[in-house]
Amino acid sequence: MNEMYAEWLVKRKTPAYMLLVKIAMVILCVIAFFLATSPVLGILGVVILFAVGAGAYFVFRNSEVEFEYLYVDKQLSIDRIYGKAKRKKAWEGTIDEIQIVAPTGSTEAKDHETSNMKVLDFSSHQPDAKTYTLISQAGSTATKVIFEPNEKILKCMRMTAPRKIIQRI
Repeated sequence: MNEMYAEWLVKRKTPAYMLLVKIAMVILCVIAFFLATSPVLGILGVVILFAVGAGAYFVFRNSEVEFEYLYVDKQLSIDRIYGKAKRKKAWEGTIDEIQIVAPTGSTEAKDHETSNMKVLDFSSHQPDAKTYTLISQAGSTATKVIFEPNEKILKCMRMTAPRKIIQRI
């Protein structure tokens, strides 16, 4: 019954251009509606309306992104949540695959980086965010994961592998 469990949800900052894209999609929907109701285009106008409506649906659904970090029994899982409705597994690794977890920009994290690493950013992109860099080696694939764990996740990871976790002081 020595189960370690911690979870944390981080909302990614929506880019400024996304507001313009949403406004453009609403305008396109209104134009497509008038095209669909005009007798000139007929069925082609309805097809255009459905195509623009589907595009607007995907833009609005995928514009809001959250990340859920879940640490359970030596395993860290990061999920992407689109529009607070659709969940997709983004990254998963065990504490055995993780080489180091250190504050982003620290010398400890930079010492483990290589030039051909795959870089995954699961942070909020807020200017005051306290991000950490996780370096993972699964087989021949090296991965650098940037994320924002809370104190509970870091504490659970530190209790499992104290030499691999470097915390801010």
